[in-house]
Amino acid sequence: MLEVNFSPFPEIRTQRLLLRRITKADAPAVLAMRSNEDVMQYIDRPLLKSIEDAEAWIKIVDAALESNNGINWAIALATEPDIQIGTVGFWRLIKEHYRAEVGYMLNSAYWRKGIMKEALLAVHDFGFKEMKLHSIEAHINPANAASAAILESAGYTREAYFKEDYYFKGTFLDSAIYSLLTDQ
Repeated sequence: MLEVNFSPFPEIRTQRLLLRRITKADAPAVLAMRSNEDVMQYIDRPLLKSIEDAEAWIKIVDAALESNNGINWAIALATEPDIQIGTVGFWRLIKEHYRAEVGYMLNSAYWRKGIMKEALLAVHDFGFKEMKLHSIEAHINPANAASAAILESAGYTREAYFKEDYYFKGTFLDSAIYSLLTDQ
């Protein structure tokens, strides 16, 4: 079974980015993204309404980290490390199968600049090399063509399409499942 320990928190640096721990100081940035209808259009979760909601979300992220059941990074530009522009991480670890589910979100001011693909590739590298994952999966709303394009450009394959498997706001929604296997 997969064994992980995220202490001390592993920062990741890329050419342009710093992936660092999400802190309470990031609550305004979390609120800005998770209350933005454009950013949340295909994230089938309720919009956040207050700083308190953002702080509660950060506590959920911290609880997963502290129990070694998930790890999420704040995405920041290397030149502005204190300003969170997005999040990326492994929301769910399926330890018995050496598998993790990746999730990500980016402030719309930074869309179409290759930032999410750069962050995603760095997280994949960490997951496969440091965590010893065998596979990574992503669940997306099939209408989210931009997310599908990022995943496919990062080497993912669409493995499944589930009809009406997710209930949100009184509607049954479809899900597309993508995965990436380690190179070994």
